[in-house]
Amino acid sequence: MARGGIIAFKAIGVPNAFREREKLRKWIRAVASDHGHSIGEVTFVLLSDKGLLPYNKRYLGHDEYTDVITFDLQTGTGISGDILISYDRVRENAKTYGVTAQQELHRVMVHGLLHLMGHSDKNAAKRKAMRDEEDKYLALLK
Repeated sequence: MARGGIIAFKAIGVPNAFREREKLRKWIRAVASDHGHSIGEVTFVLLSDKGLLPYNKRYLGHDEYTDVITFDLQTGTGISGDILISYDRVRENAKTYGVTAQQELHRVMVHGLLHLMGHSDKNAAKRKAMRDEEDKYLALLK
């Protein structure tokens, strides 16, 4: 097993946009460690809007596109889960917010990771707190 757990990157039906994977793994471990967690096994999966939509319908009851869905698969020590990301939403949101697709990809990656560590974005105050956490950790990646 890789030191500090397994962090995997996959792309299904879309370009594999995960760059500098070792740098990303180090960053993800640092974010988890800052929250007092270790990594068990976390997989980031890029899909198209159409690929992610069935998960949003089935597991969340939402018939709409979304940028990220997190599945907590914790069974032992270390955080474990699958973080499904829409490549289409990442690219669209990057244009909307005036950032690069890589910057937006990193934001949704850390967003999903924060969900695995218990953060919620169910109301305005929690969304703001989560956004502040995202910004804090995105600054570490530069």
